[in-house]
Amino acid sequence: MGTYTPKLDEKGRLFLPAKFRDRLAEGLVVTQGQENCLVVWPSDVFAQEADRAAARPMTSRAARNYARILFAGGDEGTPDKQGRIGIPAHLREYASLERDVVVIGVRDRLEIWNPAKWREFQEAALAEFTELDEDDD
Repeated sequence: MGTYTPKLDEKGRLFLPAKFRDRLAEGLVVTQGQENCLVVWPSDVFAQEADRAAARPMTSRAARNYARILFAGGDEGTPDKQGRIGIPAHLREYASLERDVVVIGVRDRLEIWNPAKWREFQEAALAEFTELDEDDD
């Protein structure tokens, strides 16, 4: 959980927030997420997501498309001794990442956002959140 604002260095590496480093030390996968953010999965959680994707019928166009995006854009790695992870150029481009980024903890994964896109998303999502009503089905 939480929201953090680390920076990418000149080589496209991200200093992971300290609280996430131990969980990701054994390995991680960075891939494209929805809303043009990046998703950082611990390797074991990514394996579970890959299993869920594989369990969907390949006769489903949505299942094929999800698997293609999930795997084609992915990059495996481990944090270096300073707690940095490399973000490949194609993923930085997809998420419009430059130096400043927003990292959010989302239960079993991290998301990396362009700050302006995160603000836009957050404003829209908060407007929907305030309208939530348990009686609406």
